[in-house]
Amino acid sequence: MIKHFDQGEILNADSYYRRNLINCLSGYKSLNLIGTINLNGATNLAPFSQVFHIGASPPVVGILFRPHTVKRDTLENILETGFFTMNHVTSEFYKEAHWAAANWKGSEFEGTGLHEEYFPGFKAPFVKGSPLKLACSLVETQTLKVNQTVLVIGKIDHIFVDEKGLRADGSLDLNALDTVSVSGLDEYHTGEKLARLTYPKSTHLPDII
Repeated sequence: MIKHFDQGEILNADSYYRRNLINCLSGYKSLNLIGTINLNGATNLAPFSQVFHIGASPPVVGILFRPHTVKRDTLENILETGFFTMNHVTSEFYKEAHWAAANWKGSEFEGTGLHEEYFPGFKAPFVKGSPLKLACSLVETQTLKVNQTVLVIGKIDHIFVDEKGLRADGSLDLNALDTVSVSGLDEYHTGEKLARLTYPKSTHLPDII
C-alpha cells in the first residue's frame, strides 16, 4: 500500500515527523566530517551530509549550511580563514562522528576522542584515520532565497586517499575504503556494491564491468 502526502499534509505534520520524513527522501547521502580552525587556533569538527560534487575542472564541491541565524562554528571558521577539510567516515568511528554534532564547549576533536592531523602548508585539521581526506579553500558563498540556507563552494586543493581504494582509472572503491553513508539524520550505512556498468549508449543495455 502506498501512503500519499499532499503539500498541506506535509506542512501540517508534526515538526519532528516532518523533519525525519523530508530528510530521508533523498535516500543515502554522503557523510563527511568537516574540520576547521579559527584565527585563534581553536579547532572545530562537524558531520555533514549535505555535501555534493559541483565540477571536476576545476575540482569544486558544495556544502549546504542551515540558515546563519545562530552561531555556526564551521561556517564562521570557513568564512574567517578560507580553509576547511573534508574527511570520509568509516565504520570504526561513525559513532564518534555522530557525537561530534553535539553542543561541545571546546573542540569536538577533544570531546569525541578523534585525533587532529595536519599536513604542511595547510592550517585546517584533518581527521586521523580517515581513508579519504580533502583539503579545500573557499571559492564563494551564496544565501539561497528559498529558505536562507547558505551554499559554500570550495576548491579541492589536495586529495589524500588510501591506495587500497584507488582504482587504475581514477575512480574510488568506497567499499574498500569502508566509507559510511547516512540516511535521514541518524541512520548509518556501509555500502554493498551492486555492480559497475559501462558507459550508457542508446544502442544496448549497459554491461557489467
